Amino acid sequence: MTRFSLVLSTVDRTDEVKRFLFSLDFQTHRQFELIVVDQNKDGRLLHILEPYEKKFSILRCASEPGLSRARNVGLEYITGDVVTFPDDDGWYPPDLFEKVANLLDERPELDGITVPIEFRTGQGDEPIAVKGRSVGAARWDKQAGPLNKANIWVRVCSQGLFLRRSVVEKVGGFDETLGVGSRTLWEAGEDIDYPLRAVEAGYEIYYRPDMCVFHPTLPRQDYAALADRAYRYGAGIGRVWRKHNYPLWLVCYYFLRPFGGACLSLALGRMDEARYYLQSLRGRLRGWRSR
Repeated sequence: MTRFSLVLSTVDRTDEVKRFLFSLDFQTHRQFELIVVDQNKDGRLLHILEPYEKKFSILRCASEPGLSRARNVGLEYITGDVVTFPDDDGWYPPDLFEKVANLLDERPELDGITVPIEFRTGQGDEPIAVKGRSVGAARWDKQAGPLNKANIWVRVCSQGLFLRRSVVEKVGGFDETLGVGSRTLWEAGEDIDYPLRAVEAGYEIYYRPDMCVFHPTLPRQDYAALADRAYRYGAGIGRVWRKHNYPLWLVCYYFLRPFGGACLSLALGRMDEARYYLQSLRGRLRGWRSR
């Protein structure tokens, strides 16, 4: 039976981790291990993890700050057949592992699958959130199919990525110069870079929009406060384009989105929103021009 290894990096969250653990306990497929890479400087997670240690396998370890660093530490402990990287504020539908395992069993030629995020308004101890309002689905491709260099941006998020262990062992660790806490300008892109490396190595990863992982509905954007972050995230995206030698026509296509957002915001007199999009565009250009 397929066994899953979950590498969970977490810092500064407790209620969200409780919700995630609660959703794990509802999984209909029970063969999994949870590797918690704890970046808190105290023991706040100990009493949260303790009730679940008798229900399923939990290993807690620590790492230096940084999402990619934490995941690489967690990868040192995996023993399962399929590896995934949940977010510490996300959670799962109860039949997700069962569906993923069945699909990989039925299609042994697939080296992994990806599923989209579905945003939910569920709160507290309602991990399934079946009555929650679903929003934010526009980013995701509606069609199923294999990943490639062009469509990977609308078919992948790290928390919805499930790879066979053989792929992980071949691809190796995450690029620690990318992602939140990387100590570089490139504070995004690690969740695209990793599966893209697998695709470029010849592995077939299939996108299934009929499955999903859950994530809290995003709060209303404060564009003035997020402009600097938009620059750093944009720089990470541009860095991935450069790292993987994206063709100029495709880079120009992806430049159009923030440019169009800035133009529309300016036309509507939304100056903070326009600055946000321009900072994202500026960051993408900075990352793409990097060497």
